[in-house]
Amino acid sequence: MKVTARRHSTEPHIIGWREYVALPEWGIAHLEAKVDTGARTSALHVDNLARLPGERVKFDVVLSRKNPARRVPVVADIVRVTRVRSSTGHQQERFVVATTIRLGGLRRQIELSLVRREQMICRMLLGRKALVGFLVDVNRKHEHGRPQRRKRGGAS
Repeated sequence: MKVTARRHSTEPHIIGWREYVALPEWGIAHLEAKVDTGARTSALHVDNLARLPGERVKFDVVLSRKNPARRVPVVADIVRVTRVRSSTGHQQERFVVATTIRLGGLRRQIELSLVRREQMICRMLLGRKALVGFLVDVNRKHEHGRPQRRKRGGAS
């Protein structure tokens, strides 16, 4: 029988190239995110983005590509406005907000640039700044599980 040492808290947590994350401050229990070590800042697909007085923004987090009506309205403080160069080479100005993310048992504060990603499969992109302490295994996907699907048409 082989006994392995307990994992130290300084060891990285292994994640796959796609993971489900939670944004608990916004009431989002699971959202599929693509891990992108080439991106510095994380990005989130939103709709109905509007700047509010007092350096705040309101927007809808679109939870599903297949069902765009599934959305969560959010109001957040603007951390900064930044210029981002997309993968196609175009520069655009984006609002950046901060929230808590939960992934693989870890919780941490991250920054998210707000953007329209309707052509993309994943509603969220996790960039390098959010990945500190994680080790990405590109051969794995949903290493920390998938959300359970609700049964349709069943009695409650």
